Amino acid sequence: MHRLSRRAFLASTTAATGMILLHPFSARAAAGQAHLRILTTTDLHCHAQAYDYYADRPSDTLGLARTASIVAAIRAEATNTLTVDNGDYFQGNPMGDWMAYSHGMHEGDLHPIMAAMNTLGYDAGTLGNHEFNYGVGFLDLVNARADFPIVCANFARALGPTPREDQLHLPPYVILDRMLTDGAGAALPIRVGFIGFLPPQIMQWDRAHLEGNFAVRGIVEAARAWVPQMKEEGADIIIALAHTGISASGYDEYMENAALYLAGVDGIDALVCGHQHLVFPSASFSGDGIDAEAGTLMGKPAVMAGFWGSHLGILDLMLTRDGGSWRIDTSQSSTRPISQRNEDRSITALVSDWQPIVDVTDEAHEATLAYVRAEVGQTAVPLYSYFALVADDPSVQIVSEAQKWYVADILSGTEHAGLPVLSAAAPFKAGGRGGPEYYTDVPVGPVAIKNVADLYLYPNTLMAVRITGAQVREWLERSAGMFNQITPGGGDQVLLNPSFPSYNFDVIDGVTYQIDLSQPSRYDNDGTVVAPEAHRIVNLKFDGAPIDDTAEFIVATNNYRAGGGGHFPGADGSTIVFRAPDTNRDIIVRYIVEQGTIAPAADGNWGFAPMPGTSVLFETGPAAAHYVDEVRARGVQMEPAGDGENGFALYRIAL
Repeated sequence: MHRLSRRAFLASTTAATGMILLHPFSARAAAGQAHLRILTTTDLHCHAQAYDYYADRPSDTLGLARTASIVAAIRAEATNTLTVDNGDYFQGNPMGDWMAYSHGMHEGDLHPIMAAMNTLGYDAGTLGNHEFNYGVGFLDLVNARADFPIVCANFARALGPTPREDQLHLPPYVILDRMLTDGAGAALPIRVGFIGFLPPQIMQWDRAHLEGNFAVRGIVEAARAWVPQMKEEGADIIIALAHTGISASGYDEYMENAALYLAGVDGIDALVCGHQHLVFPSASFSGDGIDAEAGTLMGKPAVMAGFWGSHLGILDLMLTRDGGSWRIDTSQSSTRPISQRNEDRSITALVSDWQPIVDVTDEAHEATLAYVRAEVGQTAVPLYSYFALVADDPSVQIVSEAQKWYVADILSGTEHAGLPVLSAAAPFKAGGRGGPEYYTDVPVGPVAIKNVADLYLYPNTLMAVRITGAQVREWLERSAGMFNQITPGGGDQVLLNPSFPSYNFDVIDGVTYQIDLSQPSRYDNDGTVVAPEAHRIVNLKFDGAPIDDTAEFIVATNNYRAGGGGHFPGADGSTIVFRAPDTNRDIIVRYIVEQGTIAPAADGNWGFAPMPGTSVLFETGPAAAHYVDEVRARGVQMEPAGDGENGFALYRIAL
């Protein structure tokens, strides 16, 4: 703990003004009482500095260097704090890719994000799902230089008969012995336990790295086994570092977002959540057991601090010493943003850089800039994703063209040669939680690695699956969950389902089809059939004729989708016929290098089924105005409809 002041209060940062305000818990603390503040980050994704490498410009909305300023301000007046990270820390932007693919990790190397985290001084951390994207060996080299313990209770080299007999890859928990200063200024010992968890779905999402060598437990099952042991070892309070989201959809042993049910495990006192890239407490969450105003799950304090360093999460715990141990009397959960969006859509930074992190990552930052600025080819047409969720799109088209080119060549001469090759690709940057600037926008001219990384954010590897025409149809039905059901004849209805991630909106190139929005979605957000009689996908054709449900196709996709990510029919790991050694991103680079100049033309292979007298509204970035005429030229009846919320622009489509 950071005990830089003998005062019996903690301070909190008023982000908008930079002022330090006394927290009421601190003022109330008496002898035998102490205010402990847990400072949390999650889903940093290698954003050490306040810089957007895709746009190649500084950004006030991200970066651990900015979040660290809030941490430093709190510590400067705080008596009792601990700082923890909740996973997904070293993958997710070009700095992470530069380190993995250009620089490489060798024994003894210090990864730039670990240099930043060590400099800030974390007390504990856990793994996220993206820690496995570059392989377990890479993960181990990164973690070997951590100055703080990293724990995970449900990831193992092999499972035993019971969770306590699993051959865990990391310690399941750590119990930190610290001294608390109480309200009377006395220093008293406390034992704080941290236990870590990650989504079991890593076995699907990074199957190529993990299958046959590693295994997982369900989050709640692992917690039930290990938390009692932590109590036996004398942990006064136990905090779950849970790289998992919040969902009240019903318990399943291997559920991805299990924080609510984890909170129900006896002995866990508080939770740090993540993975969903959302903020909690907030009105975004609801359901039995979730108090979005108080910031509790099953009555226990919980926090989720956004993503990329956008927020600092804070758990304020008022502790009372009872006999020889401590208990939580009251709590408060909150988050502090590093920036705010103004009414005129501009961004105001609420904090400045914490210079020590800038200093220790500057060399990697400069190397990353050189890496992302390297040119690989030219584009004769602009590549943008502003309308990728409502019309066929050039930024998705180029991905599909590169995937088809690669798979058709690689399967030549195999038993799969001669089968039609389709390609499934989704828009990764399509606004949403990322904000109104979170879109791909590559102008005519040079294409650099940063542009390819912008087109394809993740270091997925290419895979091909062999499926039937019927499975192609169901794959598209699952994808069509992107849209709300629309009432025929209604005006200005909201088109997009905000809880459906754009990376699950697969467009399949090589077939043509329409989406009938008057139908309910056949699948819910979790991929479960909820409307078996509904069929949104109509006029599905291959080579100009209705698709044959029994015909077989090769579909080029990625390891996440092919291994079951998103729960798409035909993509559960059993249909894979080819696992590429190359990432989808590298394949796009190769394709552009071979072509020299690319000119991906959106071919309009999909659209909405006509619905006369009906209009819908959707949000996109303000810069979409530069391209709206191109989309109209492809037959989409679209017009501006004013300003949306949080800096987005509204457009109206006549169906």
